Amino acid sequence: MEKSDALAALAALAHESRLDVFRLLVQAGADGLPAGKIAEQLGLPSATLSFHLNNLKQADLVTCRRESRSLIYAARYAVMNGLLAYLTENCCQGDPAACGVTVCDPVAIVALENGRTTGRSPKPRAASLPLENAARTRGKRA
Repeated sequence: MEKSDALAALAALAHESRLDVFRLLVQAGADGLPAGKIAEQLGLPSATLSFHLNNLKQADLVTCRRESRSLIYAARYAVMNGLLAYLTENCCQGDPAACGVTVCDPVAIVALENGRTTGRSPKPRAASLPLENAARTRGKRA
């Protein structure tokens, strides 16, 4: 991944609604979700969602396909993993194995952040909100 691509992806994800949309699409899997379902789950008006989805498409983080009358959006996992690889490329002075964390292994990353080295599932971090709370939380912020 080039620096300009990483900057575009990070800029696209640096907005609360776009980050919520992207995380929802990552959870949805390769099949993606129709735009209406995304709007419904996140409580976003269609025009606002369209703007954010276009921004994510411009950054190459999502794809869009038409199925009948629906637009189906899906996360581009290769781009997401490319961004993670770019960000961790020189991790631990160029020796990522020294960190003990592999790229795109969120369970291992959270476990490391929580100071765990066991195989148990880590507790969710207090700072992260489940996506189902995203719409409620968004309404409470100024």
